[in-house]
Amino acid sequence: MNDPVPALKPMRVAAVQAESRAGEVEANVATAASWVATAAAEGVDLVVLPELFMPGYDPRTLREQPDRCDVTVDDSCLTPLAEAARVAAVVVLVGASVRQPSGSRTLALLAFSPGGDVSEVYAKQHLWDEERDIFTPGPNGASLLLHDWQLGLGICYDGCFPEHARAATDAGALAYVCPSAYVVGSEHRRDLYYAARAIDNGIYVVVAGLVGRCGDLEFSGGTAVYDPQGRPLERLASGEGMLVADLDPAQIQEARRINPYDRDRPASLGDRVVVAL
Repeated sequence: MNDPVPALKPMRVAAVQAESRAGEVEANVATAASWVATAAAEGVDLVVLPELFMPGYDPRTLREQPDRCDVTVDDSCLTPLAEAARVAAVVVLVGASVRQPSGSRTLALLAFSPGGDVSEVYAKQHLWDEERDIFTPGPNGASLLLHDWQLGLGICYDGCFPEHARAATDAGALAYVCPSAYVVGSEHRRDLYYAARAIDNGIYVVVAGLVGRCGDLEFSGGTAVYDPQGRPLERLASGEGMLVADLDPAQIQEARRINPYDRDRPASLGDRVVVAL
């Protein structure tokens, strides 16, 4: 069961929809830093950039040129983005290909703190298609605590599994932050999944989508913030851009009053009975 929604101040979030260049980490870091500076002028607490934004989402480049794509948390190429987060006094989440000490690679989220520190905060657990022979799945779920808001973390395909956001919500998350990269043609699935995760759990869902051409693929964006009843507060059309939304705990409380799924969900559905007619 979810605990009562705590009395928190609203949180202002920026979700960035931008193009990323395959295998050009330094250029993509510079682009990310520019967006952080733009978001800072809006008074945000958190800036979210898309899945694999740092190396670009191009499986062929990721597979064949790992030295161009992978980073570690102490990599000097990350310094411009760490400095942008420090100057803006915001937290930044961005997708990266992270090289582990063991030599394995994770499809991860890096967090840049207002103090300029960098950490890997989550590694994608549900790997999609070609990702499976490039990356090692993450071993655990994760949430980020920011201004007393607990933010469940997911990456793209994670959000297609209802139990992933549910586990975050059961652990106390009031929002689910899910940087993504959807190819053109999959818009109908993208827009269904994240709205459903919001209303399923009575939480906000923040999606930051990759857009435009990256290597061999064309991405469709889909950046949006869904309220706790599954309605898009803001949504970006095609092209690059940024949306800003305020997450209000009172709206979470109201959504859970209207849709008391926790109250009405039985502990068990019992044994399955198959009736032959």
